[in-house]
Amino acid sequence: MDPFADTLQRLREAFSSGRTRPAEFRAAQLNGLSRFLRENKQLLLEALAQDLHKWLGLVTSPTLLLANQEESQACTTSGPSHMPHPQLGVSCLQSAFEAEVSEISISQNEINLALRNLRAWMKDEKVSKNLATQLDSAFIRKEPFGLVLILSPWNYPLNLSLGPLVGALAAGNCVVLKPSEISKNTEKVLAEVLPGYLDQSCFAVVLGGPQETGRLLEHKFDYIFFTGNPQVGKIVMTAAAKHLTPVTLELGGKNPCYVDDNCDPETVANRVAFFRCFNAGQTCVAPDYVLCSPEMQTRLVPALQSAITRFYGDDPQSSPNLGRIINEKHFQRLRGLLSCGRVAIGGQSDESDLYIAPTVLVDVQETEPVMQEEIFGPILPIVNVRSLGQAIDFINRREKPLALYVFSKSSQVVKRVLAQTSSGGFCGNDGFMHLTLASLPFGGVGSSGMGNYHGRFSFDTFSHHRACLLRPPGLEKIYAIRYPPHTPRNLRVLLMAMGTRSCSCTLL
Repeated sequence: MDPFADTLQRLREAFSSGRTRPAEFRAAQLNGLSRFLRENKQLLLEALAQDLHKWLGLVTSPTLLLANQEESQACTTSGPSHMPHPQLGVSCLQSAFEAEVSEISISQNEINLALRNLRAWMKDEKVSKNLATQLDSAFIRKEPFGLVLILSPWNYPLNLSLGPLVGALAAGNCVVLKPSEISKNTEKVLAEVLPGYLDQSCFAVVLGGPQETGRLLEHKFDYIFFTGNPQVGKIVMTAAAKHLTPVTLELGGKNPCYVDDNCDPETVANRVAFFRCFNAGQTCVAPDYVLCSPEMQTRLVPALQSAITRFYGDDPQSSPNLGRIINEKHFQRLRGLLSCGRVAIGGQSDESDLYIAPTVLVDVQETEPVMQEEIFGPILPIVNVRSLGQAIDFINRREKPLALYVFSKSSQVVKRVLAQTSSGGFCGNDGFMHLTLASLPFGGVGSSGMGNYHGRFSFDTFSHHRACLLRPPGLEKIYAIRYPPHTPRNLRVLLMAMGTRSCSCTLL
């Protein structure tokens, strides 16, 4: 028996009825999504904490404590064993800063932006016309694709589920959301609570692991949005190809970070250490390795040690601001990478706590495992280059990354790297702050993905841009110039009428 057939049939019937198309319905769905965030914030914080093993030390507010002993025991067994001040009955809460910034706030901002601009985004877009179509109406209509599948990952299980969902609902689609089974507590909230805030004839959450996802992908969807690693991305794209289904693939890769010799090492260390260790390094746009000269490395390593100590203390394992690795499988993979190069900072690990210390590796060779795969943990390799040109060549020899970072006091250096490389996103003199701008598209290029979203780009991703031309039924004598028998004169007139009337292009 197919476990998904009835659900998909129900959603297709709802879409065919036209229920999702009016602006009022779309706004109601988005408002429901907003209420879900507001009314379940505490529940979501606890789920994120248990999934990502982040702790908020010295929490004494009664509203932040677990409701009963059973929940407290569940929290203890699902989280790390190394927990500061357990005698206070501290709740399994994700670091408030990281949860607010990377999960709750970004999701709410996407909803607010869509609600403010929904009617403007939906409006037909008029286009320029040539002489042959001057009496016609020409425009682009933004139409929903139909039944959309969103496959979300575990590292930001709320943000990377709701972000695409906002665009899909705003565009008027029916949606199947498949959250990651690895972030099981957030998955449970999304499955059990979220549907109550949306029209369940047009929205469904489905659960399961790789086997269930494979069966789900056997069905025909009108659009698939996947966030995850390139290996699974290939599986998704292969399944989509069988139905000629368009896809957006938000993948990952090894994001380079070039540090120029003229930089202030303390400033660079603060920013690189913060973005490398945010969410315990489990971020697809985190700086994945540093390229710098041996001289800059000598100055940068002590600065990184100082920054890590200031951020997380002398014992980072006890810091409430440093998360844990999602599960034992990823922990073992990361611990294996600690043998690459030479450990200059950190290197400690604790399997019982799923803890990997903030680590800096030096003397790293390009052929080592830590340089062959996306790290997805708080480990930062440093690779030496002798010049900016060598750094650019190093970057361009590898697959195109999801993000690329450059630190330099020289704007010419930053602009040269921008001009001579390719990446999904780019940021000069900081980490992944470009993600905070909904006015910028987020997405990869090449092996780091295809398509983009955030803000208006999410709406456009989940909308079919339909080319429309409406011609009056009369004036047949004017249009008869197109018909046989053809003459040289009619051809000259028709070509002139069909030509572009003006060009607004400018040379850069």
